[in-house]
Amino acid sequence: MTSLIIAEDNFLLREGLVHLLAGVDGIELLAACGDLEQARLAVDEHRPDVVLTDIRMPPRHADEGILLAEHCRAVHPGIGVVLLSQYVEISYVRTLLEDGTNGRGYLLKERVGQLDDLVGALREVAGGGSAIDPKVVQALVRIRTHAGDRKLAALSPRELEVLAAMAQGQTNTAVADRLVLTRHAVEKHINSIFTKLGLSGDPQTHPRVRAALLYLAEGQG
Repeated sequence: MTSLIIAEDNFLLREGLVHLLAGVDGIELLAACGDLEQARLAVDEHRPDVVLTDIRMPPRHADEGILLAEHCRAVHPGIGVVLLSQYVEISYVRTLLEDGTNGRGYLLKERVGQLDDLVGALREVAGGGSAIDPKVVQALVRIRTHAGDRKLAALSPRELEVLAAMAQGQTNTAVADRLVLTRHAVEKHINSIFTKLGLSGDPQTHPRVRAALLYLAEGQG
């Protein structure tokens, strides 16, 4: 059972999420909140496995979802947070992930209509993994490419595919299955990617996701 709190100020979307997720086996909906203060209180009271939150909510309609994620990181580090956004906002991606990708997700709101993807992301993040919308990763790659990133340009088409899958939080096995490769081939591609991009850390462990994402968001390892 994965326990969940929803934080979304748009009434129709919030009720839609409640209706969709309350009927999913293995999902326990603990609360649905309309602003940052309600969400903080609900998180402190119920301590869910994961929070699904909009980025912009009352009182300021600015970065309340980011503030809620920071609250969870500081006070309840075991709680996962999945941000919902209308658009790809690089500064928010970077802020969300700067202290680690474990237990963090960033999805576009259009993903809400794809229930299996949404539930899969919630469960992945609740379990300590990460879930980044493929369109977020595509946008980050496109921005870096248009900016004339020479290191990114040095990657082969296959390495770009592996980088994108890795940045979405997929395991080596999942990348291998998706791209019809052996795990050994995936590991070779990842090592090559880390070398070409000058990324630090062990590419075989989870911090590789953070390294890949922050490179795409900031243009550096």
